Amino acid sequence: MLTLNLGCSSESTIDDLPENILVESLAIYGGNITNGLSSQLSVGILPNNATNKEVTWSVLENPVAQISETGLLTALSNGDVIVKVSADDDSGVYAEKKFTVSGVKGPPILVEKITINGNDITDGNPLQLTVTVLPSDTDNPSVTWTVSDESIATIDNEGLLTPIKNGTITVTATAEDGSNVKDELNITISGIAVVYQTILEAENMLLWQRNNGGWPKEPYNDFSGYKRTQTASEINTANNTKNRTDTTIDNDHTVGELRTLLNAYKTTNNPNYLDAVLRALDYLFEAQYDNGGWPQFYPDDSGYRGLITYNDNAMVNVMNLMWDITKGRNNTDLIDNSYIQKAKTAFDKGIDVMLKTQNIVNGKKTAWCAQHDEVTFKAEKARSYELASNSGSESVGVIRTLMLVENPSQEIIDAVTSAIKWFNDVKLLDIATEKTSDDVIVVSSPGNVIWARFYDLNTNLPFFCGRDGVKKATLAEIERERRTGYSWYGNWPKNIISSEYAAWKNKHGI
Repeated sequence: MLTLNLGCSSESTIDDLPENILVESLAIYGGNITNGLSSQLSVGILPNNATNKEVTWSVLENPVAQISETGLLTALSNGDVIVKVSADDDSGVYAEKKFTVSGVKGPPILVEKITINGNDITDGNPLQLTVTVLPSDTDNPSVTWTVSDESIATIDNEGLLTPIKNGTITVTATAEDGSNVKDELNITISGIAVVYQTILEAENMLLWQRNNGGWPKEPYNDFSGYKRTQTASEINTANNTKNRTDTTIDNDHTVGELRTLLNAYKTTNNPNYLDAVLRALDYLFEAQYDNGGWPQFYPDDSGYRGLITYNDNAMVNVMNLMWDITKGRNNTDLIDNSYIQKAKTAFDKGIDVMLKTQNIVNGKKTAWCAQHDEVTFKAEKARSYELASNSGSESVGVIRTLMLVENPSQEIIDAVTSAIKWFNDVKLLDIATEKTSDDVIVVSSPGNVIWARFYDLNTNLPFFCGRDGVKKATLAEIERERRTGYSWYGNWPKNIISSEYAAWKNKHGI
């Protein structure tokens, strides 16, 4: 006959707060031991929403059996035993139940020692682990297998360890006879080939990256070719031209590919993308002149390629990247911190050369040419129709870069203020450009404000130039191929004059 006794304490040791729901009753479930081995007991707890459902198991009086912390009742000798389960909260509630133990032929032989037999995995393949259990005549030599991190490896009931990724885990074998004896073994897993997600555009950029870390303008000057699968011929060409030195920052190259790969690395965690980013960064640091300028191409300095180049924001794009790295912006926080100081040094040197290359006309600071001599800092020509000048386009990017400096010196303030004044002095009123079916013409446009691409360094008057390299006073005077194939007019300074400059002055109390 089985009896059930319930008891509870007369007072609580904690406040009966609404959020702390105490146990009101416990009930022990499970059968007698008839085979001399063990019986798994369980407990019923009311109310179901009790805050703390942890319990403590114990046996009373005649110790014919022992019980584990999980309620496994293991026979020691034949007879009756009272099992008690107590709530671990402050309710004081407990329950008792008598069980009969029979079938014990002698004192149980419990596990005293477990030793896991195994070694590190070096080939990424599954490993069968075994255990040595002592004493050898223990009644129940079975063990339960567990691992510390199932994201690294899993283990089945027979001890077969199946790796998932490289790493180190702890394997535990615990005796099932209630003795609580266990053994642990640290296993390092290696040899698993990690497969990372890839992005087509990024993979193509890896393909075309030169061995020095930079990228050429061709074959994808506008980046569109990176977005499609490369042909066998293109793959062959890319692989066979890795050692070329046609690498450039023109038309957003190298910086553009670097930023795309950085974004791809953030998405995929593919280390190949980050490696390419760091190689590109190293290329940019190497390409910078000691005076702070960047040439359009490096290491090829033939013709105008070695000039300090603001054309199409080439150097400005690099400077913006360096600024981002110093601030951890636009995914640059993914780059190792060792590059932060390098980027700051490169940026500061770039600011210095921007100040030194500002053109002076009639004793006054004005703007910048699209390219400057890397030694004398004088304005220089590039292609035949890109003569030395003040640029109504490229100067905007230079000014914005100078305005990034958080504590601008008086020299920076003077440079920015002078350039803004120059833009206001050379703006063109009441005209606009109009595209026809096959040409570009200048038309009257009352109230419109526009700027020329090139201004004469002596007169501050706009000029235009065809492939003959001769200055013309009007757009109509150059050949149609150049009229339609180049940006001769634009509103590039509009925003910086209308709002950005005023905000910058207010920020710095100028």
